[in-house]
Amino acid sequence: MDIFVTRKIPEIGIEKLKERYDVEVSQKPRNLTKKELIENVKEKDALLCLLTDTIDEDIIDAGKDLKAISNYAVGYDNIDVGAATERGIAVTNTPGVLTEATAEIAWSLMMAVARNVVSGDKFVREDRFEGWDPTLMLGHELHGKTLGIVGMGNIGSKVAEISQGFDMDIIYYNRSEKKDIEEKLGAEYVELDELLVRSDFVSLHVPLTEETEGMIGEDELEKMNEDSYLINTARGEVVDEDALVETLKEGGIAGAGIDVYADEPHGANPDYYELDNVVLTPHLGSASFRAREGMAVMAAENIIAVLEGDEPDNIVNPTVFK
Repeated sequence: MDIFVTRKIPEIGIEKLKERYDVEVSQKPRNLTKKELIENVKEKDALLCLLTDTIDEDIIDAGKDLKAISNYAVGYDNIDVGAATERGIAVTNTPGVLTEATAEIAWSLMMAVARNVVSGDKFVREDRFEGWDPTLMLGHELHGKTLGIVGMGNIGSKVAEISQGFDMDIIYYNRSEKKDIEEKLGAEYVELDELLVRSDFVSLHVPLTEETEGMIGEDELEKMNEDSYLINTARGEVVDEDALVETLKEGGIAGAGIDVYADEPHGANPDYYELDNVVLTPHLGSASFRAREGMAVMAAENIIAVLEGDEPDNIVNPTVFK
């Protein structure tokens, strides 16, 4: 059987596939064009793709022999799951393995923006530091503050768990209440508007869906207080970036930490670049050796399960096995 991988991933996953199948890995240091994807899925039994690959109906139709589309990511909004399901193609993802890594990035952004870490680094490198100053780059402590988590899934729950070390009060908004999290961490369920008003730090951990696209816009940002921070390690499209830029310029909130962008894979909103109160990272949520290698193994195992006639643990569209 033949497998196509759209981009180089950790070799441990590729080798796992090569033990059983013929594997072709794109050597291009960029995302493939739609035309290239269509050409490369022909006569392939499985496709291993990235979140930045748009796998639409045309590409799925071109893969006449496709049995599995394995996404090297937790989210799968880049794939037309409906079209795949109609064709009987299993779609899989890689949840769980990147939970800790992504939670750490959320916390890194929180601390970096609230305590002026990036601005401080630049200040020193520009040779402007002339010794301790009692009023230099004062920031906000995290200890004892209120953390509002939007989306209490695996990653949101881990972010909440870490906050206990900072003695933070945890409030959260989710599609449904998580009684186990409430009991374990003392978290309080609130509606989104209340969360925005009460939180010192708002951390986003929702998938991209029709309901969550643009869920943090001008009206929502206006509800946040001037000393609060917005952290986004979810999806760029969850936030109205233009509204956030204006809010940051006007001092409507104290700052933001951003790891994901609406225009990926083309880059970040350039309007962010001139703002000192925003910390930007290049979608590093899962960028640890352990997480990325674990994702590669899981993505490979998902393909193997499907091609061997088994239902994988991480199936997005289980109806194809009914």
